[in-house]
Amino acid sequence: MTKTDIQTRPLGAQISHMLKSRGVDTIFGIPGVHNQEMYRGIEEAGITHVLARHEQGAGFMADGYARASGRPGVAYVITGPGLCNIMTPMGQAYSDSVPVLVISSCLDETANYRGQLHQMLDQEGAARTVCDWSYEARDAASAYALIDRALLEFSAQRPRSKHIQVPISALEGTAPPSPETPSAVARSFGDLPGGVAQRIMAAKRPLFLLGGGAQGDVDALRDVVRRLGAATMVTVAGRGLVPADDPLYYGAYLSRQENAQIVAEADLVIVVGSEMAEVDLWRRDLGHKGDFIRVDIDPEVLSQPVGGEKIQMDSGAFFRTLNDAMAPDHDPATGWSEKEISAAKARWRSENEADRPGIVRIADALHEVMPEDAMIYSDMTQFAYVSNEVWDVPRPGHWHHPSGFGTLGYAMPAAIGGAVARRGLPTVAIAGDYGFQYTVQELGAAVELGLPLPILLWDNGKLKEIEDSMVGAQIAPNSVIAHNPDFCALAQAYGAHAVQPESLSALQEALLSAFEADAPTLIYMTKDMTD
Repeated sequence: MTKTDIQTRPLGAQISHMLKSRGVDTIFGIPGVHNQEMYRGIEEAGITHVLARHEQGAGFMADGYARASGRPGVAYVITGPGLCNIMTPMGQAYSDSVPVLVISSCLDETANYRGQLHQMLDQEGAARTVCDWSYEARDAASAYALIDRALLEFSAQRPRSKHIQVPISALEGTAPPSPETPSAVARSFGDLPGGVAQRIMAAKRPLFLLGGGAQGDVDALRDVVRRLGAATMVTVAGRGLVPADDPLYYGAYLSRQENAQIVAEADLVIVVGSEMAEVDLWRRDLGHKGDFIRVDIDPEVLSQPVGGEKIQMDSGAFFRTLNDAMAPDHDPATGWSEKEISAAKARWRSENEADRPGIVRIADALHEVMPEDAMIYSDMTQFAYVSNEVWDVPRPGHWHHPSGFGTLGYAMPAAIGGAVARRGLPTVAIAGDYGFQYTVQELGAAVELGLPLPILLWDNGKLKEIEDSMVGAQIAPNSVIAHNPDFCALAQAYGAHAVQPESLSALQEALLSAFEADAPTLIYMTKDMTD
């Protein structure tokens, strides 16, 4: 290819080359007539493309890839239904602060010319309802600028999904190469406001509430907590930030209503990297009565009317600055009782077993043999709801649950994306019998990729969480039982392995064997497994 040819590639091809120059090595998607120009440059640019079976699967794969790699997940989709199908994953990535970039084609004109293939009234506006922003790039310069803007914002502020659409004629038209990669922008929010460190060090019963956004410097975080003698609670996304054997660690039991009273007993509550949203607390208010400090990079979170001090600061910088401000001989607080904390955790664990019988012992068996570096993706299922509280993750950022948007069908495609990003490292999906069927077709992609992916399928034969909720609301359970397929046979039909362990020891063996397999393995679980 001559230099002139390189200078005059179609824009669709130039976009792939630009993404490669910005560090993108994998794109998830489905080609179609409307976005085929975007596929012209993928192989030439040296990018791996993962073919999903549905755009929803492609979006979840991009989400899982981003969470596992720390780099943006990118998806290519077609006009109209392709964009509509990926909107659910875009909403999930938005609510969970995941850097996902969706690039779609769009029609050249929709105001006057009607009846076109894949036509929508307002595709750009539809996408905007579930992501950070959605814009149309009508020429090469706009496309390049928007891509660079998205990538910059992913690293410089709270990462959230974004959408760029490009008209078909623009994708087909020739375009110059993208500009040089812009310089990286460092994220910094200054120093602690005056007196904050002294207030924290003076507290007798300090309590840290830590979310998924508190992963900036885990070593500094742990040093601060230990030196202060502070108690800690974490959200589901914050698991792994504090060692499970820390005697002042309350765990991920924020949703237990008793926690409101414990929070009220702290003389200082410091919330770092968490919205403390409904899906974190399952109550309206945190319950604090004493002094309050909130640390976050997102001004929207800091604007919430919860009182106290608001600090816009990266969590890593916050904990490093606080650690440096503490005197070497600082005496830790003594206001928390290790015995009371241990008793509370035991009590909440028992409540879990009473609320959803049979799950705790199975989760314990899996936890016992799960590799420390395993990355787990879970779905909206009772097995995950219990595990989110009783399963202590040894490393932060290694369990991903669709907490915010709460999408069914998330686990398996997200785990596929995570496994692609972490080739050679253990990755696991946990799904329920109902949600698994939302994206079961992505088994085909996992088989094609040869991923040694254990898929832990929890089958209680019904929408049990919904049934329990209906009963609790004194509603006669309706439409909570569906006819299920033979899941093992279904997996085998796709070319995957399948096993139905009859005991917990067999379950453990199945999990470990699945990590060594040449294809994904569906591991069928029920509460009837023996000890």
